[in-house]
Amino acid sequence: MTELRETDSAGVERHLARNGKLSYLQIPAHDPVGLGAFYAAVFGWSVSGGGDHVSFRDATGDLIGAFTTDLEPSDPPGFIPYVYVSDTDASVEAVVLHGGEVVEFPSEDGQLRLATIRDPDGNHVGLWQSLGV
Repeated sequence: MTELRETDSAGVERHLARNGKLSYLQIPAHDPVGLGAFYAAVFGWSVSGGGDHVSFRDATGDLIGAFTTDLEPSDPPGFIPYVYVSDTDASVEAVVLHGGEVVEFPSEDGQLRLATIRDPDGNHVGLWQSLGV
């Protein structure tokens, strides 16, 4: 079932076009199709397209973007996006299973459980989980 979302006159989904909202990411990729498969398997993102034109929508539908060969992953990273997960430890296992690496193993920070991973193309991504849920 496809969810219908309200759009403006330019066809932009209104829930994405809110002042100050982070709603679009370009993720550097050497292999956009392969990296899309990684994010789909680990985080449940929907991925479409092929070749050098692979786009994504996160599991909530509130973040969209593309895997792009026009950018290179940076190491050390300058900006680390964090993805909320329901189980940090299980997510780290999925990362490794699907070809990623653990940069910082899960640890508690107050009421949060955090980890940092590197996807198969070298991008750093943080994982966070609320321990209060």
